[in-house]
Amino acid sequence: MTKVKLDHTHARDLLRGMIRIRRFEEKCFELYTQEKIRGFLHLYDGEEAVAVGISAALDPRDRVVSTYREHGHALARGTSMESALAEMYGKATGCAGGRGGSMHLFDAETNLYGGNAIVGGGLPLAVGLGLGDRMQGQDRVTVCFFGDGALAEGEFHESMNLAALWNLPVLFVLENNLYAMGTAVARAQANTDFVPRAAGYGMVAEGVDGNDVVAVEAAARRAVEAIRAGQGPRFLECRTYRTRAHSMFDAEKYRDKAEVAEWRDRAPITRFQTWLLDNGLMHPDEVAAIEAEVAAQVENAVAASEQAPWEPVEDLLRHVVAETRPDAPAPVPSDPAPSGPLVETTYRDCCRAAITEAMLRDDRVFLMGEDVGAYGGCYAVSLGLLADFGPDRIRDTPLSESGFTGAGIGAALAGMRPIVEIMTVNFSLLALDQIVNTAATIRHMSNGQFGVPLVIRMATGAGRQLAAQHSHSLEAFFAHVPGLRVVAPATLEDARGMLWTALQDPDPVIILEHVMLYNMAGQIAANAGAVDIDRAVIRRAGRDVTLIAWSHSLWKALEAAEALARDGIEAEVIDLRSLRPLDQATIAASVSRTRRAVVVDEGWRTGSLSAEIAAQVQETCFWQLDAPVARVCAAEVPVPYAKHLETAALPQAADIVAAVKALPGVAG
Repeated sequence: MTKVKLDHTHARDLLRGMIRIRRFEEKCFELYTQEKIRGFLHLYDGEEAVAVGISAALDPRDRVVSTYREHGHALARGTSMESALAEMYGKATGCAGGRGGSMHLFDAETNLYGGNAIVGGGLPLAVGLGLGDRMQGQDRVTVCFFGDGALAEGEFHESMNLAALWNLPVLFVLENNLYAMGTAVARAQANTDFVPRAAGYGMVAEGVDGNDVVAVEAAARRAVEAIRAGQGPRFLECRTYRTRAHSMFDAEKYRDKAEVAEWRDRAPITRFQTWLLDNGLMHPDEVAAIEAEVAAQVENAVAASEQAPWEPVEDLLRHVVAETRPDAPAPVPSDPAPSGPLVETTYRDCCRAAITEAMLRDDRVFLMGEDVGAYGGCYAVSLGLLADFGPDRIRDTPLSESGFTGAGIGAALAGMRPIVEIMTVNFSLLALDQIVNTAATIRHMSNGQFGVPLVIRMATGAGRQLAAQHSHSLEAFFAHVPGLRVVAPATLEDARGMLWTALQDPDPVIILEHVMLYNMAGQIAANAGAVDIDRAVIRRAGRDVTLIAWSHSLWKALEAAEALARDGIEAEVIDLRSLRPLDQATIAASVSRTRRAVVVDEGWRTGSLSAEIAAQVQETCFWQLDAPVARVCAAEVPVPYAKHLETAALPQAADIVAAVKALPGVAG
């Protein structure tokens, strides 16, 4: 059995570590009342033994994923008081440049991958870090701290299952402080015996007195030793208690003062310090010296934070996406000339060829998602790839969208280049937390310390009589979010070439593949390669009106343009390709020539991407317009099942023709 070598130096380090956390947070409490620190402030008072005991068992190379109550984890991990406090001040010298605040301490130097304000949100991230390390042969352990409230979240169960299924080097540390905000564990959990939950996933688990720093360290060392030996993930429940309110806004009406006082009497610092003194392992003068040392550190941190500069307002938009990106491939001409012999293929085969090429060119690339392996993908895009690349790189996942999407984010942070396939875009709603709150925000919240080079592929759109729950066009959801790049390949060339370009991007890229395009057949150059994912392309030149479309709607716009030409109206057709960011220059140049615009959007009209495009056109081309910008969108109804109603609900070429002819001044 692993034991802690509790010599004098180590005992002193453990006590100092806990005192540093306590005194730091007492000062934070004071500074909050002075309005030096704002936002939410969640103090760790009473739980110090967990952070210090776990950290004592880790090496510098190991990784830590934390919660919104993470000051203790950061300090125990080695983040300086100065940078932690400056972060809470919102100053530029903070560990995350003042962009994260109290709930989002990031520190690349200490491998701290952030506090997380979403309960349970860090669990899939930790799984992904462990996955990335295992796939690269790295001897690291990822520790994931979370509270008892996270046990009720689906991401907890998804993450535990993935970690156990894939035998990942992750230590899950439950800080059971008996309350999820103001709800006692006994009132929120049908069974408060949590260790067996891990056993339910075949994971070795242990419970420990979380107020005993030596016991916590010993348990952590046992777990870390087993994980490093390749024995899979471990679960450690640390039973503790927070002796302060949930946050500074908490009136604590849900528990009585006697309960808090009782736990204060057995708080970890009091307990350990008393034991050391009673057993002659430390002299009172040494404790006094530690207190004086820590007090000086706290005062220095306050002074440094007071004097630290604010980030200039001019830097507001920095670190939303990477400041440098690889050079884009040459722009696609309107009518690309073949650069090699032509081959007959389909959109589906182009998607498969793109994945194959990426995996052959870069060992870091892997595909994971529901049924991508043995089944061959819901739309047969990955058919045959399991035999070619094996189950490690063509990785079937459980039906746990949030879990495996978060794991993809973590693997990207660890240096891999994941392609996450979400079977259909409607399932992405189950993963929105990880996409919007994690993938899109980490670069900004960490002040550029961490980026997420991740590609997420989704099948999207309607037309297959799949009814309301499988016929979504949710481009506007994702195009709304800063930090994401969203592309929609409509042609064989783009289906073949966008993936490799997206994989070179340092930020998350969402590729939306329309279900009605997979069977589209045609010819493509045998040596077709990467394409630009930044710029729109004019697919048909014209003089009378600009039709702006993307994905499957592009082909309806081209069909409409042919019909209009027969009536003497020459429509210019733009394939947007990139939905975030929009290529405003190409749109504005076209509309300035044609002086009219119609946007075709398979999404609903209200709050749609077409509304954003129309607004931008009118903001940039107002004086060139001879008519209001028109929109052809889906009917404001969940997509029906019956074919005639589905057809009526979606934009059709005839609708586009009618919209163009309704514009004032159109010839024909």
